[in-house]
Amino acid sequence: MNGPPPDPVDDYADETVPLLASARARRAAARSEHVEWLAEMWFLTKASVPVILAYMLQNSLQTVSVLLVGRLSSEALAVAAFSYMFAMATAWLIALGGTSALDTLASSSFTASADKGNLGVLLQRGMFVLTGFYAVVVCIWCLSEPLFRALGQPEAICVGSARFLQLLAPGGLGYVWFECMKKFLQAQGIYRPGTYALLVTSPLNAVLNYLFVYTLDFGIDGAPIATGISYWLSFLLLVAYAAFVQGRECWSGFQPKRALTNLRPFAKLAFLGVIHVGTEWWAFEIVALAAGRLGTLPLAAQSVVMTADQIVNTIPFGLGVAESARLGNLLGARSHKAAWRSAHCAAILSVLFGTVILTVLFATRNVIGGLFNDDKRVIALVAEIIPYVALFQIADGLNGSCGGALRGMGRQWVGALVNCVSYYGGALPGGIYLAFHGWGLAGLWMGQCVALSLVGILEWIIVGLSDWEKEVQRAVDRLDEDDSDPSVVPCH
Repeated sequence: MNGPPPDPVDDYADETVPLLASARARRAAARSEHVEWLAEMWFLTKASVPVILAYMLQNSLQTVSVLLVGRLSSEALAVAAFSYMFAMATAWLIALGGTSALDTLASSSFTASADKGNLGVLLQRGMFVLTGFYAVVVCIWCLSEPLFRALGQPEAICVGSARFLQLLAPGGLGYVWFECMKKFLQAQGIYRPGTYALLVTSPLNAVLNYLFVYTLDFGIDGAPIATGISYWLSFLLLVAYAAFVQGRECWSGFQPKRALTNLRPFAKLAFLGVIHVGTEWWAFEIVALAAGRLGTLPLAAQSVVMTADQIVNTIPFGLGVAESARLGNLLGARSHKAAWRSAHCAAILSVLFGTVILTVLFATRNVIGGLFNDDKRVIALVAEIIPYVALFQIADGLNGSCGGALRGMGRQWVGALVNCVSYYGGALPGGIYLAFHGWGLAGLWMGQCVALSLVGILEWIIVGLSDWEKEVQRAVDRLDEDDSDPSVVPCH
């Protein structure tokens, strides 16, 4: 991988160290390069752990909801599981992909701008834009019954999931705004509050679901209402944290006039972020639909493997989110050498994490199926498929970390293009072909393995070949383009 040219300050330090440099400059010059790399990897590890825990707890909200509803009937279980899957592939994409615009702009603004209040304006702009995106999704949810019927879903799913999504719609906005608040704090280097909030709302969510579903006898209707309340509580807890604990210095009050200007650049980044994340998630949903065509046994095994993969996927995704914020900060600070180092440190960390996950999956492949199902045939099929899932963990880690770096650079379109070419240009059709020509479920996952390997390798090459001085200039240009207040003076 090509490295960047040294920073001008580094050249100056090299010339002045002999005789003239101060004691502080000599100590800085003596600090070896490998210590800098280790320090960066330690920083990213500390930053990513709370982010990973937050996403695990966030996923647990709907998992608990599905488990409690499942006690009503198998039909209720199917409706809830399908509804949350559809919400993940539509609305939650806006929350997790659309907020990558804040990764790009807010983190750079925090270190580049003399007015920290600009971050609060970007938060408000993000809420306006993503609420508009979410309104489109809600319209789709309101028309979902004929849509599901056109897709050939059972009548119970068509009617039940349409109602489930309509009841979830008010709470889903809380999910989107919660993600906005997390990115607002992460741009300031504050990574833990999301975990703190979810440590409160996660157990409360279980209580609320039981209360609405069983005690108040709302039945399945109680699940989306209770979960939606939990999303709003999570958002409000983050607002309280920013107001009373840490993060308030970047809030300069409600400024809707400024926030509603220059929406187009933000909306473009947000849309490309949705496509970047969505192209991967949609590919996995297509695999799930294809597995259903293979029969009941492969579908059951697919559900187990997908659940396990979603759990472990929070690790590279969380690392990517931490790297997005970190890289944006460094680009805003105009430190191209540190940005280059951080991007590669994240990639190295993802390889290490992926190796650990790979080892654990291989070691437990005969056990995982039994945690979800008692059918020995399902357990055996899961054990057969898990090695394919294990094999792409390193590549998936690179996808997470390098995808995060691309989002931090504002190059969401590159990640989306790589995903489209890798998944839809060959690996996904090839996997489906193998699945229906003798390979079965293993063929589907072989296709995913090939796709993720291509994505991981290509994204690391793209990140490695980046011109980091140009990336710094692009970050500055984006902030100049986005800044709607001429009285605000950038910190150069």
